[in-house]
Amino acid sequence: MMDLSTIECASSSDGLEDEEIHSQITHQFVSKPHNNNNSNVVGIPPGLPPATSVHELLECPVCTNSMYPPIHQCHNGHTLCSTCKTQVQNRCPTCRQELGNIRCLALEKVAESLELPCRYFSLGCPEIFPYYSKLKHEALCNFRPYNCPYAGSECSVTGDIPFLVTHLRDDHKVDMHTGCTFNHRYVKSNPREVENATWMLTVFHCFGQYFCLHFEAFQLGMAPVYMAFLRFMGDEADARNYSYSLEVGANGRKLTWEGTPRSIRDSHRKVRDSHDGLIIQRNMALFFSGGDRKELKLRVTGKIWKEQQHPEGGVCIPNLCS
Repeated sequence: MMDLSTIECASSSDGLEDEEIHSQITHQFVSKPHNNNNSNVVGIPPGLPPATSVHELLECPVCTNSMYPPIHQCHNGHTLCSTCKTQVQNRCPTCRQELGNIRCLALEKVAESLELPCRYFSLGCPEIFPYYSKLKHEALCNFRPYNCPYAGSECSVTGDIPFLVTHLRDDHKVDMHTGCTFNHRYVKSNPREVENATWMLTVFHCFGQYFCLHFEAFQLGMAPVYMAFLRFMGDEADARNYSYSLEVGANGRKLTWEGTPRSIRDSHRKVRDSHDGLIIQRNMALFFSGGDRKELKLRVTGKIWKEQQHPEGGVCIPNLCS
């Protein structure tokens, strides 16, 4: 593994002087799921009628999730979902009789006539769906909670954007900056020891939105590379309203990248593995570092801007924050 004690990160934002700071690069912290009113376990929302007996009949007695075809039953009429049937050794969990392969076609038919609210009603979704369409919608619902975007550990926390911003700051100790330009230095004493490791996550607040800037080292084939990319803390449709650029260089050379930030709905690994960002090969990174090529010193600069419709021509023009 990479010796994290040898990594030094220094950053400055919006014209501030560069100052070298030592920081934890990969936190071993693993958060517990957010467990309050914004939990991602959402039942029938307040203000709606309580579950009817039909809803209760469609609840699997083992996992308590809603049952979908094929719904199985024993000879005594006790039902359970197809997933749990494979885990109970063909014995009814209610009466312990042998299950066999009996389908409860009547209950499946009743389910077809039901319409239920989205499970994220309490988070703002107003939609009501036929029983069998509900799961498909919920998997893509814009009101579903976001996963924590921190990449240094497998964090299971979910929530809305304000909650996750506080969580990143307080629990993961992520650096927070205000402004849409940045100027970061990344320093490592022995770049030849690079293995898969996240180096840094910084959160920027501009245009009333939050953006996550990732910079890390990982193996691409047999060679280590360095990559920087931006993610938008919101949905993909809103992310398309913004653009960003990254630049790294020295000794009369530079590499630039310009693109649209990816939504945090896409996992950190998905974005990284799609190479959607500024990628710097190690030899080029060492060239940019200068000196005897034994120490990595990269300066990554960049900016974020919002695309706006021109009032007359209908053309998108960049709106840079001051």
